[in-house]
Amino acid sequence: MNEILSYFLLCITSFFTLINPLGVMPVFMTMTADFTDKERKFTVKKAILVSFFIMIGFAFSGQLLFKFFGISVDSFRMVGGVIFFLMGMDMLNARLVSHQFKEEETKHDYMTDISVTPLAIPMIVGPGAITNSIVMMEDANTFDKKFILILTIAVVLFITYLILVGSSKLTKKLGNTGNKILMRMMGLIVMVIAVEFFFSGLKPILQGILKIK
Repeated sequence: MNEILSYFLLCITSFFTLINPLGVMPVFMTMTADFTDKERKFTVKKAILVSFFIMIGFAFSGQLLFKFFGISVDSFRMVGGVIFFLMGMDMLNARLVSHQFKEEETKHDYMTDISVTPLAIPMIVGPGAITNSIVMMEDANTFDKKFILILTIAVVLFITYLILVGSSKLTKKLGNTGNKILMRMMGLIVMVIAVEFFFSGLKPILQGILKIK
């Protein structure tokens, strides 16, 4: 029983820290500042569902997929850094909140696009969360632990859903000017995170190349 409890605590603390819903919230707020509450909920709901299936998929077949396609976690981290950097530049130039839509269908497409990338990947499900899913599944040597792992992922993502949906109240209080200021500030932070992501993936790759040589 103690082993199961320890595994549960390890799962929930590691996933919550790696997903970091409080860190995702400001970026999500700026990306969806022009959305209604209903549109924001739709975007979050789809992002959470996509994130859940991605994490479960990697947990059960992550190592096999990485080996089959010859992909490393470090390469994934570098790509995530590039996506983060481009997103940060858009935020810095206040492009995300100034996006205009001529047709409702176009806006629906945009909502669907951002719910998958960059919201689900790599903001919610980044390299760290994917790696943790794979590692924790390796440690789940019993059915109970596998069940706890799946349950933990669902619980953390549900908490993330509540935090992101609740961010709409803060968006209204800040207003248009406040959201733009917050967006530019977060743009700088996201770009810094992007650089950290990129070089944390590049470093081990370069070390491997140098060792081969």
